[in-house]
Amino acid sequence: MTLNETHNPDLKSWIESANDPETDFPIQNLPFGAFKTPKNFAPHLCVAIGDKALDLTSVALNNLLDVSSEIRAACTKGFLNQLMSLGNDAASELRLALSRMLRADAPKDLQEKIKHYLFERDKIEMLNPARIGDFTDFYASIYHATNVGSMLRPENPLLPNYKYVPIAYHGRASSIVITGRKIRRPNGQVNSDDKGEPKYMPSRRLDYEAEIGFFVGTSTGFGQIIPLREAESHIWGACIVNDWSARDIQRWEYQPLGPFLSKNFATSISPWIVTMEALAPFRTKAFERGEGEPKLLPYLYSPENAKHGGIDIVIEVYIRTSQMQKQGVAPFRLSRGNFKDMYWTPAQMLAHHASNGCNFHAGDLFASGTVSGKTREEAGCLLERAWRGEEPIELPTGEKRSFVEDGDEIIIKAYCEKEGARRIGFGECSGTIIPPFKVGK
Repeated sequence: MTLNETHNPDLKSWIESANDPETDFPIQNLPFGAFKTPKNFAPHLCVAIGDKALDLTSVALNNLLDVSSEIRAACTKGFLNQLMSLGNDAASELRLALSRMLRADAPKDLQEKIKHYLFERDKIEMLNPARIGDFTDFYASIYHATNVGSMLRPENPLLPNYKYVPIAYHGRASSIVITGRKIRRPNGQVNSDDKGEPKYMPSRRLDYEAEIGFFVGTSTGFGQIIPLREAESHIWGACIVNDWSARDIQRWEYQPLGPFLSKNFATSISPWIVTMEALAPFRTKAFERGEGEPKLLPYLYSPENAKHGGIDIVIEVYIRTSQMQKQGVAPFRLSRGNFKDMYWTPAQMLAHHASNGCNFHAGDLFASGTVSGKTREEAGCLLERAWRGEEPIELPTGEKRSFVEDGDEIIIKAYCEKEGARRIGFGECSGTIIPPFKVGK
C-alpha cells in the first residue's frame, strides 16, 4: 500500500475538531461505520471526522460525491458489505473524494451543503458496520501462546506446530456486538479440578481478550486460494475486537476440539473500520524469527510481507469498576501492547485461511487473537496479566481483580503514531458485565 495525498500530515479540515492533535479521527483517517438516528430509523453509512460523523448515505443520495456511480450506489446501502465488495481501489477513490471535500480549502458552497449531513458522534447510535457472515479468531501472538501454554504445560509451553501454522478457531458471527452493548456473564459447565463431575453454573473466571480484527473486502470463490502476495488486496480494513472468554468453561471444554461455549457467547467490536490505506504510514516489518527457528513454508513467505507485513498499532486496555464509577475515579489502565509483536501478519492469516480453498465473502471478519508482548504489562488479557488469577491487580480504589466481575466495564483503545505522520485512532471498544441468567434446575 503506497502513500498518497490523503496521508499528508499537514492536511487540515474545515471541521475544527479534526485538527486536534489528540483526536482519533483526523482527516488523514476517515474510517467508515454504520449508524441510525431518531429521525432516521434505517441504517446509513457514515465516516468519522473529528467529533462528527458524516452521513455518507445522504451525501451520496444528494450527488455530492465525486466518485464512480458504482461506488456512489454502494454508499447508499445501510451496511458496508457492498462497498467492501468493490475492493481497496474503490475505497481509495472514495477516501480521496471525502478528503478533498473535508479539507480546509474545500469550496465554501460545498462546505455549506455538507454541514447538513454532519452529526455529533456522541449523539448517534452506531451499528455493526457490516453484516458479518463468518468470524474466525486466530492465536497469532507467540507471547500469548507461550504464556498460556506454560500454565497448561509448563514442561512444553509452545506446541511444535505453532511456528509453522497460524492457529485459529471458527467463532460465532451472531453474537458479535457493537461497543457499549452490555455483556451477560455466561453459564456453562465448569469443573475446577477435572476429576469430579462438572457443574452447570455461571463462569467465575470471565476474561477479555484485546485483539485487532480485519474485515474481508473482495470475495473469493469456493475452492479458490489466496496467494500471500494477493492477500492484502482482500483485506478492507481493521477494528478493535474483544473476544470475551470464560476461562473456567474453556478449561473444561477445550479438549479435544478447542473453544466452544467459552467463547461464542459474546464478541465486542469497535464501530469504526480503519481502512488498510489509512494504515499505510504505520506498516512495519513482520515478526523477526530467530536463528534456529523453522523456515516458513513457501505459501506463507514473501519478501514484501517480511518487510512490510506488520502494523504498528498500540492497543491499551482499561477497567472501570462500578465502585470506580460511583467515586468518579478514571478508568485504570491494565495493559499496553503493540500489534507489531504478533508472530503472524494479517496477510499470512488470510492466506493460510484460504489455503485449503475456503471461500470468503465481503464483510467476513477475522481477528488476531490476544495481542500480548514480552512483559506482563503488555499482556492483552487478565489470564496473563494476573497470571491465572494468582497475582491480582490492585486498582486505585483498593479493589483487586483476577478476573472480570459484574459491573466492571472493560475499555479497549487502539491508535497508530509515528514521527512524520498524523496520529490516527480506532476509537474504543467497551462492554460492561451484567449478572448471568439464574440457573434453573
